[in-house]
Amino acid sequence: MAKKRPQTKAKRPQLSDTEVPVVGAREPCPCGSGRRYKACHGRAAAQAVTELVHRPFEGLPGECDWVALRELVPAATAELTLKDGLPEGVPSVTLATVLPMAWPALRRDDGSVLLGLQNDTASGDLSRDLADTLQRALTAQPGTPVQGRRAPADGPRLQDLIDPQGTFEPVVHSGFEFWVPDPENATPEVTASLERANAAAIPTVRLQGVDAAYWCETPEKNHLRWVMPHAEERLLDALARLQAAGRSGLGEGTRLVGSFRAHGLTVPVWDLPSGVGAQDVEKLAAEFAERLAEALASDVPLTAEERRARGGLTNRQVTLS
Repeated sequence: MAKKRPQTKAKRPQLSDTEVPVVGAREPCPCGSGRRYKACHGRAAAQAVTELVHRPFEGLPGECDWVALRELVPAATAELTLKDGLPEGVPSVTLATVLPMAWPALRRDDGSVLLGLQNDTASGDLSRDLADTLQRALTAQPGTPVQGRRAPADGPRLQDLIDPQGTFEPVVHSGFEFWVPDPENATPEVTASLERANAAAIPTVRLQGVDAAYWCETPEKNHLRWVMPHAEERLLDALARLQAAGRSGLGEGTRLVGSFRAHGLTVPVWDLPSGVGAQDVEKLAAEFAERLAEALASDVPLTAEERRARGGLTNRQVTLS
């Protein structure tokens, strides 16, 4: 009998780290090592999933408004200014709270891009996930949505793509009609999604006299939710000083009831009587901002009463992210 010759496998060409594409965790690594992706070049991606970036929007223009649009505001848009300018064939890039069918992004027929903010993301760095979606939307075929995926662990973040000197001016909408520039030609799926979203939207108004403060209307009472950039511990001390002094409200019948913690920032919340509208609290909010600035500047240790007030505020704090 003829001897069997040993079988030899041709070695697959090894790819450099920068050339290895992202694949499923259990798939063979594209680098040719023979190991699964999660045990080879996917290790960095897996680590990125578990490491949470607490302030993903830090360094972006309007960080507080980014947080508000991500967590608090139903329907809003904001034009984005890119560091390298708009690519050819892309007339505009617009951030939107939500897109039809919860698409991560959409390249419209005219080439413009809508980037959805209120979507689940695959890693602990929301900024990196959004940047990956934005980059793919810029090169997508016009008239197509962009689906979500796990972003490369070494990919750019929003801070790498967005001009830090650009403006960020959210426009709050009463509904989601901005989805459909031509309602008559919208697909049945988009039309149905629009109707569902409009039915669930809570009326919301962004105050003009102070930054990142949003009035909203609910059936029982109205609220003011105000995203603030101050360090959490110092802000809670300042709010406690005002609470203990009876100066934390926004006028008769209003009450500071607690705060949210969202993406590394603190969001104080006030209950307002149902008859108090956004225009009614504009001046009151500006006056509160002056009182808060004074309280933030104080380095005097908290009194026993102020410590009790701080404990009450802390106990009513809810973490959103």
